[in-house]
Amino acid sequence: MTLLVVGSVALDSVYTPFGETADALGGSAVYFAVAGALLHPVQVVGVVGKDYPVAQLEGLGARRIDWSGVERADGESFRWKGKYSYDLQSRETLETRLGVFAQFRPRLLPGHESAKFIFLGNIDPELQLGVLDQVTQPRLVVCDTMNYWIQGKREALLGLLKRVDILMVNDAEARELSGDWNIHRAGRWILERGPSRVVIKQGEYGALLMERNRTFYAPAFPLEEVFDPTGAGDAFAGGFMGYVARTGDLSSDNLRRAMVYGATMGSFAVAHFGIRGFDGVGLGDVEARVAAFHDLTHVAAAEPLQ
Repeated sequence: MTLLVVGSVALDSVYTPFGETADALGGSAVYFAVAGALLHPVQVVGVVGKDYPVAQLEGLGARRIDWSGVERADGESFRWKGKYSYDLQSRETLETRLGVFAQFRPRLLPGHESAKFIFLGNIDPELQLGVLDQVTQPRLVVCDTMNYWIQGKREALLGLLKRVDILMVNDAEARELSGDWNIHRAGRWILERGPSRVVIKQGEYGALLMERNRTFYAPAFPLEEVFDPTGAGDAFAGGFMGYVARTGDLSSDNLRRAMVYGATMGSFAVAHFGIRGFDGVGLGDVEARVAAFHDLTHVAAAEPLQ
């Protein structure tokens, strides 16, 4: 069953206390695809300019990524430049140049409209709604958003929430969207606006999967070295959606398992700059880390205290 991502294909320049990189492959769709394709083939819809290193992008096709839905437009590609603090928890955007992404209007190719699993990266909610108008009978629609759209396109975003199954945001975005500082109340507020589930990412503290009557917590995998958190949330989404598409199981228990696969992909993403954290990673490496996750979180039941 088709797994489709619609999002940004960018060039990132990142500065951290542990190094830097310039004009590296990035963007929500790229991180999602590289992570998700370890579990299930991914089709990508996006746009790049004439200056994009398309050969590098297409070189990733061997990872079961279909880039045929990425348009090539006249002009400059989307570029982002950011600098992270020493603890890698806060960052400063130094430059954002939208380039051809500013005029991007997603157009699905024949076959895309029948996709069963769809991830809408954090683009304009009006464009996300436009994608949903082009698809026929998806089984699962997951979307991301960001503070910029929460502030500037709130009504369109609230309309979008009525048409998606899962909203996947970080804790700051959940608080801003709901207007509530308490993350659990913020999640409940979002659920009341349409989605059946919400995933709230909390960086090094893990992620929550909230349903109307259940909550599940997946911790972040403990790593001794973290180099670059850019794209970790999109890699999380790729692992989550890749696992769901691979299994075809939308039960609550399986979505909890998908959270662990998402957290696993996020842990690979932060281990190097850009998408290089996935260099040499295969399915066996993913399963080994998933097993380590289970050992990390498993607590054997004990006899009740008397």
